[in-house]
Amino acid sequence: MSMPYLAQADEQQKLEWIGGSTFSVLLDSAATEGKLTVGRFHVSKGEAPPFHMHTREDEVFMLISGSALLWAGDEQMEMTEGGIVYLPRNIPHGYRITSDTADLLMIATPAGIEGMFRHAGRDVTTPRPEGFQLDPAKMAEAADKYGQVVLGPPR
Repeated sequence: MSMPYLAQADEQQKLEWIGGSTFSVLLDSAATEGKLTVGRFHVSKGEAPPFHMHTREDEVFMLISGSALLWAGDEQMEMTEGGIVYLPRNIPHGYRITSDTADLLMIATPAGIEGMFRHAGRDVTTPRPEGFQLDPAKMAEAADKYGQVVLGPPR
């Protein structure tokens, strides 16, 4: 039975991600009965994930603030504040932040991708080791475990 679920800001898990960015898990599989994941990225200029594709979920990104270049398949697009993009599963894609900072909302359906971020990211409520960086081997393991295919370096 579906039930409403409210996650206040202090109840949302915040993870350190690529290049010191953060990914907040706003709604996860448990909250949505596996229907969707909602997350929010706070990133800095130049942040870019590897060129990749999702095999299990469709993804929507909304650029709440900032600007970015987006690649979907062979197409390059410019995203500006308020822009939104739908990325069906099995479509290669990536982005690069071009503004000083950016705030992105991500929705993925069905849920589950939050497991990748939890597997390889660092919970910011834990002490940050000096010189900490995400472990590339752990990130590759997480991508494989959660149906992400890395196709190449960031663009």
